[in-house]
Amino acid sequence: MNSNIQDNLELHLQAPAKINLILRVISRRSDGYHELETWMQKVGLYDTMDVSINGSPGVVVTCSHPEIPDDETNLAWRAADLFFKTSRNARGRGATIHLEKHIPVAAGLGGGSSDAGTLLRGLNTFFGNEFDDTAMIALAASLGADVPFFVIEAQSVLATGVGEKMLPVPAPEDCTYILVNPGFSVSTATIFEKYALTRAVKNSTLTGSQKLSQENLHVSALENDLEAVAVTLYPVIADIKEELKRAGAYHVLMSGSGPTVFGIFPEKSKLPEKTIGDIVHRLRQKFGDKVYRAG
Repeated sequence: MNSNIQDNLELHLQAPAKINLILRVISRRSDGYHELETWMQKVGLYDTMDVSINGSPGVVVTCSHPEIPDDETNLAWRAADLFFKTSRNARGRGATIHLEKHIPVAAGLGGGSSDAGTLLRGLNTFFGNEFDDTAMIALAASLGADVPFFVIEAQSVLATGVGEKMLPVPAPEDCTYILVNPGFSVSTATIFEKYALTRAVKNSTLTGSQKLSQENLHVSALENDLEAVAVTLYPVIADIKEELKRAGAYHVLMSGSGPTVFGIFPEKSKLPEKTIGDIVHRLRQKFGDKVYRAG
């Protein structure tokens, strides 16, 4: 164990939301997960975690959100437990974690995955970077899809498989993102099931037309295979897209399995802060308080 590590030291971690600039469903795997091609981007909306490192084993999680569990079903709890059981440097240690939720829950923004991945990365750093990126990705992948994205430093990746195979790519430059969540949660499993049924009815395979590569990634090519299904179930998603377009977004898309929609606005130098504030205010009046400037 690193002799510089002291009991009851604390970490303050920021767990960013993500958006899917491209999301293609390729196939369904035998384990129930789906093979994906996705371009993911971290954005400036964060959950925060205060982590106290304890001198005895055990993980305790508390959360500001009343609907988030504080037991082993909590993904951050599972991430911390996995780390302490796997790490030699952290053997005999534990943690008390308080999670402040700002990212909407079940919103297509990866909040739970980010909490877990960010916590894994923070603990690994605290205990002397025992695990390299390959090992961290393997740990993260055992917790669920999207978690691997949050244990690496890259802000933007092209991910395949169930999200564990990642190629860092340049992030869109000088963009302002506005995110609109209509205030309800969506079941990822339900959206994928409905998508698969829709494709089966159409007698079509689950696949995109052109394999993604770094060369053909551009914000003008935004797409999300799950969006049409989500709009059928929740028509407000289409309403949000139209409002963002009216507000001046030059690209709009639902993120992940929804229901959050993001708009990409002109370069920051061309969009005054007052204008951004006015747009956020108008959208909040129509769709509620879960409207965020995130980049």
